[in-house]
Amino acid sequence: MRASQLCLLEHFADHRPHLFRKRLRVDPPIFDCILDQISGHAIFQSNSENRQLAVAVQLAIFLFRAGHYGNAVSPEDVAQWAGVSIGSVVNCMNRVMVAILDEHDRFINIPSEDSQEMERVQVFTESRTCSAWRNGVFAADGSSIPLFEKPHIFGETFYDRKSRYSLNCQVCTQMLSANSRRNLPR
Repeated sequence: MRASQLCLLEHFADHRPHLFRKRLRVDPPIFDCILDQISGHAIFQSNSENRQLAVAVQLAIFLFRAGHYGNAVSPEDVAQWAGVSIGSVVNCMNRVMVAILDEHDRFINIPSEDSQEMERVQVFTESRTCSAWRNGVFAADGSSIPLFEKPHIFGETFYDRKSRYSLNCQVCTQMLSANSRRNLPR
């Protein structure tokens, strides 16, 4: 039995944005921005008699599934949450992913190395971390990497807030200048 919970999203967006964010992992204005950017994509146009779901519904299904993990992301569970078929969940995931990937350059914007914005980022990074990371971009802080089992040495220190054994990592990718690239091994 399916009972769509999609109708709740509009109420959540207007009156309980924290619940909207909990379901889709984005704030309502961000959802609207993404929707505006992908709505005109050709993947959502169909000449078939079988009409596609509204782009907003497809995006909501995509974000719900992408923003959850474990049992909650199975196509069956997402289909039940959205009140659609399993095939519709798969189709929505594929269509939205194609539309987002085609809009990559509009969604991802890296300032040029010599811009004022990049200089501000570098100064901020250097002031908050170690100076060696000044030219770093794409930092991820605190990502949890689950471990297969409890480590034998100091095992309890690896127990995290999600009741599992894991490591926290910090990653920083360095942006190389043209001069630095010349010194790379070939």
